[in-house]
Amino acid sequence: MQDSLSVILFQRIAIIAVVAYVFSQTQAFRSLFKNETTLKEKIVLVFFFTTVSIAGTYFGIPIEDALANVRDTGTIVAGLLGGPLVGGLTGIISGLHRMTLGGFTAIECGIATIIGGVLAGYLSVKMKPKTPEVITGVVTGVSVVLFSMALILIFAKPYPVAASLVNQVALPMSLANAIGIAVFMIIIHNAREHQTKIGALQTNKALRIANATLPHWRKGLNINSAEKVAATIQTMTSASAVAITDCEKILAHVGMGSDHHIRGALLTETISHCLHTGQIAIVPIAKDLCPHNTCPLKSAITVQLQCRDEKVGTLTIYYPSEAAITELDIEFAQGLGQIFSTQLELANLQQMAELATKAELKALRAQINPHFLFNSLNTIVSLCRTNSEEARNLIIELSDFFRRSLKSARDFVTIQEELELVDSYLTLEKARFGHRLSVEKDIETGALDVQIPIFTLQPLVENAVKHGLLTQEQGGTVTISIKKDQQHVAICISDNGLGIIPELLSKIMTHGFGKGAGVGLSNVNDRLKVIYGPQYALAIDSVPGFGTNVRFSIPIRMSEGVVT
Repeated sequence: MQDSLSVILFQRIAIIAVVAYVFSQTQAFRSLFKNETTLKEKIVLVFFFTTVSIAGTYFGIPIEDALANVRDTGTIVAGLLGGPLVGGLTGIISGLHRMTLGGFTAIECGIATIIGGVLAGYLSVKMKPKTPEVITGVVTGVSVVLFSMALILIFAKPYPVAASLVNQVALPMSLANAIGIAVFMIIIHNAREHQTKIGALQTNKALRIANATLPHWRKGLNINSAEKVAATIQTMTSASAVAITDCEKILAHVGMGSDHHIRGALLTETISHCLHTGQIAIVPIAKDLCPHNTCPLKSAITVQLQCRDEKVGTLTIYYPSEAAITELDIEFAQGLGQIFSTQLELANLQQMAELATKAELKALRAQINPHFLFNSLNTIVSLCRTNSEEARNLIIELSDFFRRSLKSARDFVTIQEELELVDSYLTLEKARFGHRLSVEKDIETGALDVQIPIFTLQPLVENAVKHGLLTQEQGGTVTISIKKDQQHVAICISDNGLGIIPELLSKIMTHGFGKGAGVGLSNVNDRLKVIYGPQYALAIDSVPGFGTNVRFSIPIRMSEGVVT
C-alpha cells in the first residue's frame, strides 16, 4: 500500500515541479529576491503558493476518511522564500481550507499546515540575508508532516483508525513533501542563478558601453556625440535601433527605421512625456510607437537623460517585436540612462573647470589691458590741470574697477555687484569719450539680488562700447535692460552703433574671437551654456547701421549662489 501511495504522491509532485518551473519564469518570482517586496507582490505570492497548497490537498488520495497529500510543499516554500507574511497567510488560508473539507483529521491537519507556514516564515527571517538552503526546506517539510502525524495520534478519534492512517501515510507523505520541497527550491535556486548570470551579463554590457561611450560624452550632448553613442549601443546590443534627443529634437537615430526617424525631427508624444515627467516610457505596441505603417520598430523604452538634476534629453532603445520588452531590458535601459547622465555631469564639471581657469586668466589679462590703463591715466593726467576734483574721482573709479576685477574669487555675484563693476567701467569710458557715450538703464529692482556668473555683464557692455559705439564718430547709446519673472531673469545689452555684418555674426561666438573685448563674447556664452544648459546661450540680433542686441536669461532656481 505504501509503495503505490508513494508512486501516486510522486506523480503529484511532478505536476508541482512543472508549476514551479513555470513560476520561476515570471516577474513574481524575481520579486522573491528583492530586499523589499511590495504589498502587491506579496499578495501575488500568497495567491500563487496558496493555489499550490490547495492543489496539493485536492491531489490527495483518500485513505481512512482522510487525505494523503502534498499540501505542505506549497506552504513551506512560501514561508522560506516569501517570508513570514507570505508563509503565514498561505498556511492560514490552506489550513482553513483543509478544515472545511471535513474528515476525522481535518482539524489536526489544518493546524499543522498553519504552523508549518508560520515556522517556515520565521526560519526565513533568521537566515537572512542568505536564502534558505534546500536541506532546510526538506527538514522543515518532514518536521511539519511528522508534527501533523503526532497531532493525529494524540487528538484524532477513534485512535485505532488514526494509528492505522499514520502507519500508512507517514512515510510516503514525508518523502513526497520532502522531495516536492527540494525539487521546488532547486528549480527556483537554479532560476535565480540564471537570473543573476543574466543580470551580471547585462551589467557587464552596460559597463562596456559606458567605457566605449565615455570619450564621446566628454564633448557634451550634441549631434556628433549622440550619433556615436547611439551607434555604439546599437552595435553592442540586440536593439533594432537607438535614438538620442535633446529637449527639442532628435539628435541621432541609428538602426532600423532611419528612413523616417530622422535627425532634426521633433519629439514624439511618448518621448516628450518622458522628457518632462522623468518617468520611464515603455511602448509595447507598434501602433502607439510610430504612425508609419511600414515602420519595422515595434516596441521601445525611453529614459530621461539629466545633467546636474536638469533634463537635457532622452535615450530610446527600440525592439523588433511587440511585447518583447523584459524586466531586464527595462533595468538595462534605466542603468544606461543613469550612467550616461553621470557621464554628462562629469563632462560638464570638466568643462566648467577648464572654462573657469581660462576665464580667470583671460579676465586678468583682458581687464588689466595696458591700452585701457594708459588711456584712463592719460585722461586723468589731462584733467589734473583743468578739473582736479574730477581727476580725483576718476582715480577712485579706476582703483575701484581694478579692485572689483581682481579681488573676487567667487564664481557667482549678484546682479547688483556686477552692475557696480559695469558702472566703474562706464565712468572711466565716459570721462574719456564724453558726450559720445550715453548709457540708459531699465532694471527691475527685484532682480538685483539674483546671482549670475561673475564677469558676465561687464564684458558684454565693454563689447557694445568698443565695437558698437566708439567706432563711429558720433558715438551712441548703450542700453542695459534687466527684467524678472517667476522663473527667469531676462537680460539685454543693446547699442545703436554700427551693427554686425551677417558674415561676422556667424563667427563672433567661436572660441578666441574678439581680441581685447574683455573675457570675450564666446567665453561668456560658453560659461552660460555649461552652467545652465544650451537653452540659456547668448542670442545676438544685429542690423548693420542700426545696432546690436545681446540677450540671455538666467533661471532663478539655479542662480542661488551655487548651481545645483
